[in-house]
Amino acid sequence: MSRRNPIPPPPPPVEIRAWPDREALLADRARAMGELARLSIGVPRLLLLWLTVAGFAAGWSLISAALAAFEESIDPLSHLFGGIFACIGAACMIPTGVAIGFGIRRDKLVRERLVQWSSLERDPLRDAGLRAPGQSLLWFVPSLLLGALGLWMCFVIPATAEPGRETYADVALMMGLGFILWLTGLIGVAKAVSHYRWAVRLVGAGSPTVVGDGAHR
Repeated sequence: MSRRNPIPPPPPPVEIRAWPDREALLADRARAMGELARLSIGVPRLLLLWLTVAGFAAGWSLISAALAAFEESIDPLSHLFGGIFACIGAACMIPTGVAIGFGIRRDKLVRERLVQWSSLERDPLRDAGLRAPGQSLLWFVPSLLLGALGLWMCFVIPATAEPGRETYADVALMMGLGFILWLTGLIGVAKAVSHYRWAVRLVGAGSPTVVGDGAHR
């Protein structure tokens, strides 16, 4: 758990809940869900995803430069530069790839905590603010465009490559970058759609009512 952006803990177990009244429960629920929604769909989270993916793409570009150096090698010095590019590229890709994986795992935990807190009580007025249609659109539209661009790079560019003009390293570079963009767009679109659908269902249908001692109403 990050000390700068800690994830709110789950609700206490039923047997040790000690909210004095419903308003206290709703206040804690609203604070936890507001913070969890910010960690899930907030703008800083989107910028962090893009920054991490940019580092991963930079690493792939260096790997592709290494492939080009080996493919067009004319002397031992080319192999040396190719090895250096490959090492630097791997040094960029490995930590950023791990960071992306941890980010996906963290998003799953945040979503689970949102579901746990929302199941405590129904509060449509406060929950309406969790829809965040503007933030959902901010995730959805750029992600959709990135995904479309990535698919185009993956399929159209290799299909139109001409022998003698583009090398295998050039095609590998563009296909790799296209796949990275497509995967990034897919993550963003999935998050935007799932969050908005969850928020709409939460406000529309509500959740089962639970009082402080855990008894359902």
